[in-house]
Amino acid sequence: MKISKFTTSVLALAVTAAFSAQAADDRFIIKVDNSKKGVVKALAKQMGGELKLDGNGFVAATFTGKDLSQVKGLLNNPHIELIEEDARRMPLSIYSDDMGNAMTQQLTPYAVYQSQANQVAFNSNAGMKVCVIDSGLDRSNQDFVWGNITGSNDSGTGNWDEHGGPHGTHVAGTIGAADNNVGVVGMAPGVDMHIVKVFNAEGWGYSSDLAHAADQCSGAGANIISMSLGGGGANSTEENAFKAFTAAGGLVVAAAGNDGNSVRSYPAGYPSVMMIGANDADNNIADFSQFPSCDVTTGKGRRATTITDETVCVEVTAGGVDTLSTYPAGMATSASLSIDGTAMATSSMENSGSIYGNTYYMGTAEATDSGANGNVCVIDRGNISFHDKVQNCENSGAVGAIIINNEAGMLYATLGDTNATSIPAVGAAFEDRAAIVGSTNADITIGTSDYGFMSGTSMATPAVSGMAALLWSNHTECTGTEIRDALKATAQDSGASGKDVYFGYGIVKIASADAYLTANGCGGDVTPPTGGDITASATTSRSKGKNNVNLSWTGASTSSVEIYRNDALRTTTANDGSFTDSFKTSGSFTYKVCDQGSDNCSAEVTVNF
Repeated sequence: MKISKFTTSVLALAVTAAFSAQAADDRFIIKVDNSKKGVVKALAKQMGGELKLDGNGFVAATFTGKDLSQVKGLLNNPHIELIEEDARRMPLSIYSDDMGNAMTQQLTPYAVYQSQANQVAFNSNAGMKVCVIDSGLDRSNQDFVWGNITGSNDSGTGNWDEHGGPHGTHVAGTIGAADNNVGVVGMAPGVDMHIVKVFNAEGWGYSSDLAHAADQCSGAGANIISMSLGGGGANSTEENAFKAFTAAGGLVVAAAGNDGNSVRSYPAGYPSVMMIGANDADNNIADFSQFPSCDVTTGKGRRATTITDETVCVEVTAGGVDTLSTYPAGMATSASLSIDGTAMATSSMENSGSIYGNTYYMGTAEATDSGANGNVCVIDRGNISFHDKVQNCENSGAVGAIIINNEAGMLYATLGDTNATSIPAVGAAFEDRAAIVGSTNADITIGTSDYGFMSGTSMATPAVSGMAALLWSNHTECTGTEIRDALKATAQDSGASGKDVYFGYGIVKIASADAYLTANGCGGDVTPPTGGDITASATTSRSKGKNNVNLSWTGASTSSVEIYRNDALRTTTANDGSFTDSFKTSGSFTYKVCDQGSDNCSAEVTVNF
């Protein structure tokens, strides 16, 4: 599976100062009646001001090196109603990581808040164990309860506690990083884990490796299998291994894939495996998150039948964009950026070091520029590669580089595998462009860290695995399938109304799932009278060579209902009392209508063609 990896600053999230009531960039708002603007604008210009904005009933202008009292003294004019500081505003995510340095304090990643995992206590005495099938776990990381972790060695991949890259360590931290006042906190802090290292030195493995790993997970007593991996093509050996684990009461969770298309990846595409998509901190779907159809076609030619099966497409999503977690020792990169003494959000690109210098605006840095000598280059994104921009900056004699995004948001990037530069280079947000371009000096620090950022459905998957362990630890009487159903029944509907191929049932909300199981039990209150509370009937017809089954029902209580044909989910549709199913095959077909996410169903209705 292709992994999108971003290493950004833990320190650089400390942008609180940017929200204080200060005159950012020496900029002030001057309130004035529109009819008197000409006089005031002329006065401001005469007093050294530079007009930035002409608004309705006000103008905004910069007065370099002046504070509010000085500007009020300069603009002593009866037409001016008010002068106030023009405070900087920056975009805020709905959910954010804690600010600080994970090497010296504990930070809570945004996905923990988004999923409500901070609202539910993990029961460490419940005996939950998550089996992580990945690239191994770095034993040197201080953020794990190592007495709770075991693993399986493999002659082809090496020792389970020697990492094969940062991926497996990052995944494990999201699941169970300890609540120990340092680093990050996982979804189920300190949960027992069993590590199976399946990736070889080249970073991949076979489906047979996964089938064998499933057996190792079972032998280790795991309740949950977490797989942030995948690939094309299904096979029965792999499928049967996960089917057996699920049938024995376990839960298997796997990533949907990171190619941003509708291709079904495996093992996530097997019905016995819960497929996980990724969303960001603003509850938007990640642009890389794969979205396979829930429709499955069986048979060929005239006997082909298509049914809807929600177990072969995305079922839920969780935070998977720029997620902070554990890394092998010193393998992550952290960065900080200060502009004219004010901390700003940034992302590490390449080259460790700490520099301070005057800033020099270099445009898009498509050529060397002697003006950059001894300074920090301020560079706009666009036209040429990031590496070539920094190379031109360094060849000009500069000591550091800041590349500013050309669209809303932070610039996350690297200088590529063949980086030949040596000066510290960081990314910056487009929203900060004016402040950085107009700045006098910059302070950049890039160093190593045991904590870093990654993006992918590979990051959302361990989040759901950890949340499932957290939920299950408080409801140990449930099976893995019942935990799976509870996660879907209580997910926050996102994207298109109702279940869709991008979010599935929505973003996981663990406190809601916990309350649901507490109130309804593991079966979700599924003890309706025979035939349930729903009454259904069906009529048949034929048109244009197709058989039509016209279903009608009453008594459903959810906004959407699930239609089953021959005990397989046909579709989820609005609870409007009717649905027509059309197909060309002949035979006997049974239908039932159920409340969404519930076993409250109608009696079966049979039709024949």
